[in-house]
Amino acid sequence: MQLGAICLDQVVFNVELPKADAEVIPGVPWGPVEAFPSPAYWAYQVYARRLIGDRINYKLGTTLKEEVGACLLGGHGIPASVGLAAFRHVRERGAFSDQPPSEETLLEWLREPLTVDERQVRYRFAKQKARYLSAALKKLSVERAPLESGRALRDWLLDVPGIGYKTASWVARNWLDADDVAILDIHILRAGLLGKFFDSHLTVERHYLELEDQFIRFSKGLGVRASELDALMWLEMMASPSTVHSIMGMGHHAPTSNSRGRTKKSKPNPGQLTLIS
Repeated sequence: MQLGAICLDQVVFNVELPKADAEVIPGVPWGPVEAFPSPAYWAYQVYARRLIGDRINYKLGTTLKEEVGACLLGGHGIPASVGLAAFRHVRERGAFSDQPPSEETLLEWLREPLTVDERQVRYRFAKQKARYLSAALKKLSVERAPLESGRALRDWLLDVPGIGYKTASWVARNWLDADDVAILDIHILRAGLLGKFFDSHLTVERHYLELEDQFIRFSKGLGVRASELDALMWLEMMASPSTVHSIMGMGHHAPTSNSRGRTKKSKPNPGQLTLIS
C-alpha cells in the first residue's frame, strides 16, 4: 500500500493507494504515487484537488449556444487566450441571441481586432470559423439538442461542419459535466502513452473512439471521474512541457499546443500537498 497525505491547515488527510506494481487495469501498473505522470500520481492529484476545494471549472458559456461557440472558436492552432477573446467579442455583439446573425456578419465581427493581454491581435481563421459557427447556431436554433448523455450530445454535434470528435466531446463534457466522453488532444495522448493506458499504435485521427474507451476504462480503474481526470491531465501536461518532453525523449524544444480554452492552472500551496513514502 502507498500512503500520501493532504494537509489542510491543522488537519491531515491520509490517502491510501495500491502498491506500485498492482494493476489499475490489466497491463497498467499504478506506479509510484510521487512519480509524475504515473496512474497513482493522477489519482492522488484528483483526490487532493477535491479535498482542497480546487475543482477545475471548465464551463465557458452560460447557454449551450455559447458553449458551442466558445469551443468552436478555440481548438487546434488557436491559443486559448485568442479563442476566448474571439468568443467574448462576438458574444458582446449578440452572436448567441435567439436570432443568429448571418455568416457574413459573423465574419465581419471575427475580422475586427481583438485585445489580448493589452495588445491587438487578429483572429487567424475568421472566414472558416464564421462558416462553422453560423451552421452551428442555425442548428441550435431550429433543433432540440439531446441532453440525456454526453455521447448523445456529442454525436448530435458531429453533423455541424467543422466540429469533429474532439470539439464535440469538449462541448459535451463542459455543458453536461459528462463522464462518457473524453477530450483527446496531444496532452492527453502523451499522458496515456507515458502511463501505458493507451495502445501506442492508435492515433486520435483514426481511432478516437477506441482511445476514448481506453481513457474511460482507465479512469474507472482509478476510481475517479473521467471529466475530472481529463481536465487535470490537460492542465498538468500543458503546464509541464519541459518535463514531459524530457520523459518522452523529445528534447526541450518540441512544439506544444495550448488551445483548449480552459482555465489556467492554479498552483497548489506546497504546504497543502505532501507525500509519505
